[in-house]
Amino acid sequence: MTPGARPSDGTAQPPRSDTAQPLRSDAERNRERIIAAARTVFARDGLGASMASVAREAGVGIATMFRRFPTKEELVDAVFFDRMDAYARTVAAALDDPDPWHGFVGYIETACAMQAADFGFADVLITTFPTAKAMEERRNAAYEGMVELIGRAKATGRLREDFDPSDLVLLHMANAGVVNATGAAAPDAWRRVAALFIQSFAAPARGPLPASPAHEALYKAMLRGAPTGDSTAPTPDKSD
Repeated sequence: MTPGARPSDGTAQPPRSDTAQPLRSDAERNRERIIAAARTVFARDGLGASMASVAREAGVGIATMFRRFPTKEELVDAVFFDRMDAYARTVAAALDDPDPWHGFVGYIETACAMQAADFGFADVLITTFPTAKAMEERRNAAYEGMVELIGRAKATGRLREDFDPSDLVLLHMANAGVVNATGAAAPDAWRRVAALFIQSFAAPARGPLPASPAHEALYKAMLRGAPTGDSTAPTPDKSD
């Protein structure tokens, strides 16, 4: 059934007004305009950007913004689902590499580059969004793929034995901090950070590492970064 359509139960339906379809078209155009504006604003300013700034970029009122996306998390889901899909494909490509260490290194370089290219995605990769089910499913599938790749890379003897999957979360947290701190002033700083991490991950290890954070603790840290919105949504008007 088409979303929003009424079931065909034989009951006579009231005729639609001539203005009904244009109103729906206007609403869809506003939605696409908001998503496009959010891509621009989040890529430039990160997830800390306000809903009001997205509305200004889109050229719509704040009431229209909240009617299309009642919460900031819903907007983030709409904007970044395709980026998370691309991220999952990066993991799949790493798994397809016949050399697990090369695939592991390629994943780190590509994922860090994705963070550097989009400040918003730099934040998304280190933030969990419990209500964004589709996006979180892609993230979880990518994580499981990386756990498999880590095991393969260790089996080659080129990845240090005490490497833990949570170390990837820490890597992306560190890279997000560098990306957001350096911005356009030093746009390639992330490359050195990635190289430093890659070299520290290689076997043989130079020495033991402190214990890795518990997975529950990292999840709480990622949850803490999730946007909760800027303010209570205004009462929407009926203009679109």
